Amino acid sequence: MNHTSTIVELTSGGEAFDRVYLSNYPALYSYAFTMLADKQLAEEMVHQVFLKMLERNAPITIHTSIKAYLYRAVNNECLNYIKHQKVKQSHQTYTMNTMNHQTETPANKLQFRELEQRLHKAINDLPLQCRIVFQMSRFEELKYAEIATELGISIKTVENQMGKALKRLRAQLADYLPLILWILINLI
Repeated sequence: MNHTSTIVELTSGGEAFDRVYLSNYPALYSYAFTMLADKQLAEEMVHQVFLKMLERNAPITIHTSIKAYLYRAVNNECLNYIKHQKVKQSHQTYTMNTMNHQTETPANKLQFRELEQRLHKAINDLPLQCRIVFQMSRFEELKYAEIATELGISIKTVENQMGKALKRLRAQLADYLPLILWILINLI
């Protein structure tokens, strides 16, 4: 096919620009939406294409139709966005993996194992009913009402036993509070 080149000069506020924009925007938006599945992003990509056309100081030489040119421009804008998102995601994954490997030092692992042992010992040292209520709440993820029903005690007793357990554990594990906070921050 032999296409003749068309020179298009679009200026902000110009009648030609308004006509091209209004007649092509809905279809270009739909096309961008099929690529991105996001209304705001689709709108942004189409606006970006028209903005770039306006920012050019020179007329645009189009070797196909204006419609084909605009579709290609929107397609490229969307693909560039997708590629940028993949690079960004890849960088975030790399950063997270690097940080995880740097923080998994032998000293940290030893501290974590020591904390784990101290926690188990502290839980086992709790009075029997206190320990049972704590374990049902934290490890079996039961609500206070469910614990009360299962143990045949009042909800108030469950609350008191949990309060007592947490107070004792806090006191026994006070030395490990910075490590516990570090673990919580890095695992969440």
